[in-house]
Amino acid sequence: MSDERTQRLPTLEKEPPTAPGAGGGDLEQATSAAGYDPGSRPGQAGRAGRFWSVRRLPAGIVSLLALAVAGLLLYDVVSVRLGNSAMTWRRTLADEMAATPVDDVKVRVAAAVVALLGLWLIALAVTPGRRGLLPMRREVTGVRAGLERSAASLVLRDRAMRVAGVQSVRVAVGRRKVRASAQAHFRDLHEVRGDLDSALGDGIRQLGLARQPGLSVHVQRPKKR
Repeated sequence: MSDERTQRLPTLEKEPPTAPGAGGGDLEQATSAAGYDPGSRPGQAGRAGRFWSVRRLPAGIVSLLALAVAGLLLYDVVSVRLGNSAMTWRRTLADEMAATPVDDVKVRVAAAVVALLGLWLIALAVTPGRRGLLPMRREVTGVRAGLERSAASLVLRDRAMRVAGVQSVRVAVGRRKVRASAQAHFRDLHEVRGDLDSALGDGIRQLGLARQPGLSVHVQRPKKR
């Protein structure tokens, strides 16, 4: 993304050090979610919704099952029309359905399974899926772009590792929030946290996502062995 569309976010103000155990730099950990404002971002050139999954596997399974059942029933009906007797399984099924009451346990279990299968298919039909792909801003009408969450995590992790004092960091990018957990082996924890807020905030903005996620940063000292 070009520099003209990049805006630097205000850094977190440094907190004055206090006595050990009272929220100062001698604490073993520091957490922040206030150094980044996802609401202030450059204007968008179009609304970008989530990408929809084609769901080939569920559609293929349902289609094959429907084709097999319909083909078997059609074959049996044609066979009966030609003067042959119906298949044993169809006669047995008809007799069972005629003799089994509606409140029988087998009927209830079968109805519950069919209902759950129907709800699952409805959920697949009305939800986009592809949770691992984040939509990006639409700069040009008719052109859509997406960014893998794993790639976004890698980019933000590289930015966080450039902050002085950071020994290791884990970044998890979700659709609504970015969570960073870092270990700092020197410097004041609140200073490291403030620099991480600024670096990751700028990094999130430069990803060009259609919906800017929130940011949560947690910094702590490495565990002593």
